[in-house]
Amino acid sequence: MENEIQTKERKKGILTSFLLFLIAIFLLSVTAPIGFIFALLQKLFTRKIQSLRDYLLEVALVLDQAGNVIMQHFLNAVLLKKDPNVYLFGNKKETISSVIGKNSLTGNLTSLGQFLDSFLNAIDKNHSLNSIEENIKNFFTSN
Repeated sequence: MENEIQTKERKKGILTSFLLFLIAIFLLSVTAPIGFIFALLQKLFTRKIQSLRDYLLEVALVLDQAGNVIMQHFLNAVLLKKDPNVYLFGNKKETISSVIGKNSLTGNLTSLGQFLDSFLNAIDKNHSLNSIEENIKNFFTSN
């Protein structure tokens, strides 16, 4: 009887989580373009180009962090070697570039991961390594 109740609660939790996910996707799809266009126009008309640069970088960072969570299973499968010491994608406070940088330091990127690392570094020199927080970078280079 108790296991049956726990199973029902677990299913209810999954349904609630899925419903909240769908609502979040809908709201993002509808409101993000409006907010983005408004911000661009506001920054351009008030000639705040520097703050537009900052805004675009902040949006890029948030999207990168979201991508790290949303794509974690796929990225872990295609960009990382099968190694017990690999650093996995999925931390909501971390960017994809940071995970690539950490795994580049430890030699745990697949050939596709190495290609993506090279591509990012061609756009922005040492991009993946620079995306790692300094105290974390020291940990990865000392081991």
